[in-house]
Amino acid sequence: MNNRPKPADKQAHFHIGYWIVALLGLMALQYFYVSAQRIAPVPYSQFEQLLREGKVAELGVSDRFIQGKLKEPLDGKSEFVTTRVDPDFAAELQKFGVTYTGQVEDSLLKDLLSWVLPLALFFGVWALIVRRMGQGIGGGLMSIGKSKAKVYVEADTGVRFEDVAGVDEAKDELREVVDFLKNPKEYGRLGGRMPKGVLLVGPPGTGKTLLAKAVAGEAKVPFFSISGSEFVEMFVGVGAARVRDLFEQARTRAPAIIFIDELDALGRARGIGPYAGGHDEKEQTLNQLLTEMDGFDASTGVVILAATNRPEILDAALLRAGRFDRQVLVDRPDKKGRIDILRVHLKKAKLAPDVDAEKIAALTPGFTGADLANLVNEAALLATRRGAEAVDLRDFTNAVERIVAGLEKRNRLLNPREREIVAHHEMGHALVALSLPGTDPVHKVSIIPRGVGALGYTVQRPTEDRFLMTREELENKMVVLLGGRAAELTVYGHLSTGAADDLRRVTDIARSMVTRYGMSERLGGVAYDREPRSFLTGANLPSPPADRDYAEESAAAIDAEVRAIVQGAMDRALAILGERRQVLERGARRLLEKETLEERDLIELVNPTMRAAAE
Repeated sequence: MNNRPKPADKQAHFHIGYWIVALLGLMALQYFYVSAQRIAPVPYSQFEQLLREGKVAELGVSDRFIQGKLKEPLDGKSEFVTTRVDPDFAAELQKFGVTYTGQVEDSLLKDLLSWVLPLALFFGVWALIVRRMGQGIGGGLMSIGKSKAKVYVEADTGVRFEDVAGVDEAKDELREVVDFLKNPKEYGRLGGRMPKGVLLVGPPGTGKTLLAKAVAGEAKVPFFSISGSEFVEMFVGVGAARVRDLFEQARTRAPAIIFIDELDALGRARGIGPYAGGHDEKEQTLNQLLTEMDGFDASTGVVILAATNRPEILDAALLRAGRFDRQVLVDRPDKKGRIDILRVHLKKAKLAPDVDAEKIAALTPGFTGADLANLVNEAALLATRRGAEAVDLRDFTNAVERIVAGLEKRNRLLNPREREIVAHHEMGHALVALSLPGTDPVHKVSIIPRGVGALGYTVQRPTEDRFLMTREELENKMVVLLGGRAAELTVYGHLSTGAADDLRRVTDIARSMVTRYGMSERLGGVAYDREPRSFLTGANLPSPPADRDYAEESAAAIDAEVRAIVQGAMDRALAILGERRQVLERGARRLLEKETLEERDLIELVNPTMRAAAE
């Protein structure tokens, strides 16, 4: 049988409890009121009079008060209380027949402050220390598992597709993502589904992050932006908790975009290190990301964008179908792309009439979007420094040299002997380049030191973007690089340390010809070495000694072939400069006088028909 009280019974008991509490409170108030009515406060002078008249029956004395009972009630009250007064001072006051009593100083506030202020200060310092420690370990102890993603609404990104130039193919790929976010039901009409993830792959500075913001700006949806390194903290499990929280926030605000920048910091391939194990914090975070990408439905309107410049180190589970289904290459812009990017950035500068985006684009092969933005800014700063009213083409040329070769070091003084060696070295580069067919035109030669260790420089400007090079073109490039070393040997009969960088570059080209391009007749068309550089960034990566998979005899043959190719290039450079020794000497003297020779000065110095005859 069910004997549980009904809700009405509970409500009745609840009201009865209130009545009991109210009754007890009323009785307590009545007790204090009655007690106060029975005690009469009297002045100290009246107390002394009562004492002399023998009307006091009992006394209770404290430091500041005297309380007691009267033999006869006074005004209906049988008890009294008075404040003590100093006896000597009371005897003095009795002479004048005045009524007097003691005054007790109210020290309640002072006593409270003496206790409260130190406690408040202590707890304040403690809370500040805890907060600082919490920020250092991920935003506070209570929010350590919360996602640190920055959330932008549509107006906050401030980027549209028209603000991104030079990557037209990538924009076309991403327009489909925008259309899906605007109308997700339309894409499921024929049974298709939108890719869950889009991976933006490209070198640094090509505009991957800008493209992701443009997608959010065009789709007008919330944009969750976070870096891959922000998932991993010192506590185990924090990264996985942040991944869960990030996806939960995106689902509640769908349609939305999750953008993970620098994905390689989070998605590095598992088990590639010598001490890799299954309990690593990064692996737990990656596993949670893989689970979340499998667990949400693409039709909910959440799209994951990620960017990386090192796709070769990403875990294969991230790149499989159903996760990052689509990879979009955001490559370095070609000449047309550079022109479009420059037109975007040149709108912010005050330009002279001679500035043409096409001319600047011809000076900047290999520049990324970030490099071009920096170029426009540097040119504007150079024009401002010289007090010009507008930025002209000369400022852009100087800015390119400053970015490529470094800052001019006019205060770096060289002794006359070193200046002569540098002048002959640079003229050797220029003269060999002018003598060989198919080489890039020489734009400028200078003996003004630049950067950290460059005592002079020779600038060659390509006429067009190149993606392939033949063996002959590579050999001519090596001959030009060795032109400075050959000039020193031709004129002075000895070598200096100034050609160290040239030798390194020449050796790299020769070794690549033998081991990667199969351009050696002795070794045949076999690739002996794997790609020694990063897929996109070009950075040198250390290779373990065991990475070589060919015999010692082949290694010796490779070394011999590389030496032969380099020596052949050196012999060609010596032959060219030996035939044109007088032109080399005349050009070096002119370079010592002017310090910098432009392209027209070099053509005037060298016989204009010499290049045509050589071709």
